[in-house]
Amino acid sequence: MDLATLIFWIIAVILVGSALLVVGLNNIVHSALALIVMFAMAAGIYVLLNAEFIAIVQILVYAGAVTILILFALMLTRIGGQVRTNPTNKLWWIGMIICALVGASIVYAATFSNRAIANVGNGAGQLPAGISNVVRIGQLLYSPTTYSYVLPFEIASLVLLVAIVGAIVIGRED
Repeated sequence: MDLATLIFWIIAVILVGSALLVVGLNNIVHSALALIVMFAMAAGIYVLLNAEFIAIVQILVYAGAVTILILFALMLTRIGGQVRTNPTNKLWWIGMIICALVGASIVYAATFSNRAIANVGNGAGQLPAGISNVVRIGQLLYSPTTYSYVLPFEIASLVLLVAIVGAIVIGRED
């Protein structure tokens, strides 16, 4: 077993354990903290897959922004004095059946799919030597020689700006 495989299994065990803690803990703040660990471990798997940009976005957007937003929402609600702030669902067994079916279908598709078997080991989608995927994404976004994604990128930032201004207007006290 090489080092990358060992690191993968360590990260995978921590990821699955923290995901179980997210849905299993009684205190919702502790669940949100376990969610941060889960997002960080998912970013570790992206790093092992040589997808550094997606790992950085995973940490910034999910572990940073989304989880902090959830924690702020929890702190602003009045849940003080309650021992169980994360009650369990009475229909948990239906969720277990659905999860087992989805997991079995993923294993089946990864095992018996012709596309999954054909793409293993042939280097499909590999970048040229000396170019990382972060550099390639930057070239796609801002290069004048290739199709530039500057306009859609700026439109997305404008939509986010409108959402922030809307949230400020809605949250403003009159």
